[in-house]
Amino acid sequence: MRILLVDDDRDQLEPLHEALTRSGHIVDAVEDGTTALWLMDEKEYDLLILDWMLPGEDGVVLCQRYRQAGKAAPILMLTAKDTTADKVIGLDAGADDYLVKPVDVKELLARVRALRRRSPLWCGDVLQVGSLRLHLDTMRVERNDSSLKLSSRDFQLLEYMMRHPRQILTHAQLERSLWEWGEEPESNAVAARIKRLRQRLRELEAESWIETVYGTGYRLEPPS
Repeated sequence: MRILLVDDDRDQLEPLHEALTRSGHIVDAVEDGTTALWLMDEKEYDLLILDWMLPGEDGVVLCQRYRQAGKAAPILMLTAKDTTADKVIGLDAGADDYLVKPVDVKELLARVRALRRRSPLWCGDVLQVGSLRLHLDTMRVERNDSSLKLSSRDFQLLEYMMRHPRQILTHAQLERSLWEWGEEPESNAVAARIKRLRQRLRELEAESWIETVYGTGYRLEPPS
């Protein structure tokens, strides 16, 4: 999933960013509401995690603006405000869930897994293309009687390709979809990640499934 994480407390932002990334998510992490509002207009997200109190636009305003734009990705609000009245304000603004600070990372990840099922792109906890099955919760990929655990980077690439099977994915499309906001991939970054994923899929005898479309990009093409 691609997640927008907004929190002006760097001591909380960094560990949450790290935990979400380790779980296989692509996370755009920012510290102010103004940048978050711009990203909400520029990118498509599967989940938003918004702190209530922010410089610039606060989390409630961001939530309202996002819903007014007609976007339906789930929103998780983070806040120190824990009264019933405060929760009602956040939920009425369009939030789907509410987590009180200080945030427990394990609970946050559990909430993220639950909210993922509300995403318009949710197709179940297991993606399958041909005989290849990818478990989203464990980042394990299996084929026939063999399985292996992927790193978060390899998982992100394979998940994206399995969500777009048999489609030609350009270098620009892969960079835009798999790199976090603010990252500047090197010129050979996409090719390097494809090479590494092929090496992992070789253990499942599926490395040939990733085809190079010369001059354009790559395609996940399972054998017919």
